[in-house]
Parts: sequence; C-alpha cells; structure tokens
Amino acid sequence: MKQESRATSLTAWILVGLVAGAIFGATYPEPAKQMALLGAVFLRLIKSIIAPLLFATLVSGIASTGSLKVIGRIGGKAMIYFEVLTTIALFVGLAAVNLVQPGAGVALPSSAAPQPVTNPSLSQILEHTFPASIIDAMARGEVLQIVVFALIFGAACATIGEKARPVLNLCDSISAVMFRFTHYVMWFAPFGVFGAIAATVGERGIGVLLNLGKLVATLWAAEIFFVVVVMGAVIALFRIPLKRFVAAARGPFLIAFSTTSSEAALPMALENLERFGVPKHIAAFVLPAGYSFNLDGSTLYLSLTSVFVAQAAGIHLSFGTQLLMMLTLMLTSKGVASVPRAALVILAATVASFNLPAEGVALVLGVDTLMDMARTSVNILGNCLAAAVVAKWEGVDLNAHVAKP
Repeated sequence: MKQESRATSLTAWILVGLVAGAIFGATYPEPAKQMALLGAVFLRLIKSIIAPLLFATLVSGIASTGSLKVIGRIGGKAMIYFEVLTTIALFVGLAAVNLVQPGAGVALPSSAAPQPVTNPSLSQILEHTFPASIIDAMARGEVLQIVVFALIFGAACATIGEKARPVLNLCDSISAVMFRFTHYVMWFAPFGVFGAIAATVGERGIGVLLNLGKLVATLWAAEIFFVVVVMGAVIALFRIPLKRFVAAARGPFLIAFSTTSSEAALPMALENLERFGVPKHIAAFVLPAGYSFNLDGSTLYLSLTSVFVAQAAGIHLSFGTQLLMMLTLMLTSKGVASVPRAALVILAATVASFNLPAEGVALVLGVDTLMDMARTSVNILGNCLAAAVVAKWEGVDLNAHVAKP
C-alpha cells in the first residue's frame, strides 16, 4: 500500500509538471525554450538505465525458466498478438481518416519537406536485428539487438546449470540495483516533464495547440477509440484485472505522453508490470520486443496521416490502393523502431512510394509533437497490455497480487 501511495504521489506530480510546463511555455516563451535542458537530462538518465536493466532482467528471467521451449512459446504468442493488434490499429486509422476527411480543403504549404528515406529491405532489417557487438548495441541503445543477445546468453546460462549460478546472481543484483536507480531518476520526472512541455510550447507557441486542429482531433479521437474499444475488448476477453492494470500502466503512460519517448517509460513499465503480477521473463521479453513489433499508436497514426496527405493534395486513393498502402505500412513499420521520430520517417518513405506530394510531410510535421504524444503513450499502453495478455495466455493468475517492497 505504501508503494502504491508513493506511485500515486509521483503520478500527481508528473501531471502538475505537465500543466505547469504548458502554462509557463505560453506565458514566458523565451525562458521556456531554455527549459529543454531539464527534459534532455531526464531522457539521458533514463536511457542510461535501459541497457543494463534489460540485459540483466531478461537473462535472469530466461535462465530461471530453464526451458528454451517456454521462451519460444512466449515469443510465438507475443508475435501473434502483436500482428493482430497492429493490423486492427491500421484499419482504425484508415476508417477514421475516411470518415472525417481531415485533409479535405487543406492547402499544402510550399515550404520544403524533409527528404524521404529509402525503405529498408527485409535482409537489412534481419541483419540489423543481430548485434556485431553487445557493447556497441548498448552504447547506441539498440533495444532489439540487446534483446536478441540476452535471449541467446540467457539460453546458454539455462543449459549449463550450476556453472552459470554466479552470472545469474550478478544479473539479479544488477536488476535490483537498476530498479532502485530508476526510483531515484523518476523523482526527477516532474521536472523533466515540465522542461519538455515548456520548451515545446515556448518554441512553437500556444498556436501549436490550434493549427491543423482537425487532423490532431481526428488522430486523438481514433487513438482514444482504439484504447477504449479495442484494448477494452482485449482486457475483457482475457479477463485482465482492469483497476490494477490501470494503476500499473498509468505512470508509464504519463511519462510517454509528456516526453514523447517510449524509452523513458520502459524502466517504470517493467517494474510496475512485475508488481502487477506479470512474471519477469515475460515482461522483459514482451515489452522490448513490442518496441519493434507492437507500435499500436504509431501504426494507427501512419494509416491516418498517409491518407490525410493524399486528401490535402486533392488526390483520390481507391480502396484497393489504400489497402496496398496499409500492407506497405505493416511491413515497413517493423524495421525502424530505433530511428528517432521513426513514424515520421516511415510516413515520408510511404508518401514517396505512392507518388504523393512530399510537402504533405512538412504539413504533418507542424503538429507532429502533439500527435507524437498520443501515439507514443498508446504504444507503451499497448505493450503493457501485451505483456499482461501473454502472461494470462501462459496461465498466470494476475489476480494473485503479491506486494513487493
């Protein structure tokens, strides 16, 4: 109870930082721009946690199962769930943009847009998944490469038995220390959130909340629909304890929303899910894997904004072309999760592939920060839910709550 009280208090302070940052940015725009330092420091501290925490937690969790078959089964179930939910997200975005038509009558700006990038090939994506050096992967924050190395390393520990005991004890200790480290860093979160929001509003002005309002409102409405209806149906279907899940996901959701960084929410999400009842080896596998394969908020954003660009340019896309675009997005969105603003990069590439005007990307870029808040927070919420679903699928009783100190 004491732990939950502290978590609630931190969540309240994060909300205070969020609101105060917006007010300060609108009232004192020039000083507010300097507050970006607070957000940058917070994100750097969080990123310093991710590699050791992921590695130690995943190795310890995999070795504790003692079975590669169990890990393979968990991975298979996770991938099935990821594909189903991201496909639904694509079609929710497609339905929303065709229903509301937010791009109708919008004049594309003449300013230059970011240059679209080339879609990575399947062989490049697969090659990039495997690390040449775990030290290099950790230094560059390549989450998927760290996961792959930790999976193989943990499997090796599981197969050699007692000889690996000192390594596993070390990983358990590192994991415990990094969770405590996370607690200390999270008390800086309200200041980091304040700085990030203040700098955004100070840089772009309060008008950023009004420009292209129809596009932003359509995206937010579609994201809310996805959370309430689709995720709500999943929670009901798998009988996830709603109240406790909301309590566990609330903190990571707010961190992701205010910093527009899924990485910033990862350490807290791992700890909260373990306290919620998701076994360590499941949470440590499903959450980071979801960063590449289960970006529900981002895939919804991509389907909505790609059709929006066509609408803004006055180009009619047949339903068949839109379906082909969805298939393209389904494939390309899997390979660039580690790229900053990856969704915008994929959008630029898709626009180029379908001969849509590149100026549309510049139009979207004007309000991308607001849309990034929505898609990133839904991404982390979707991955938290995925971990809970896989745990239930594995027969874990999430109602058997065991409080941890």
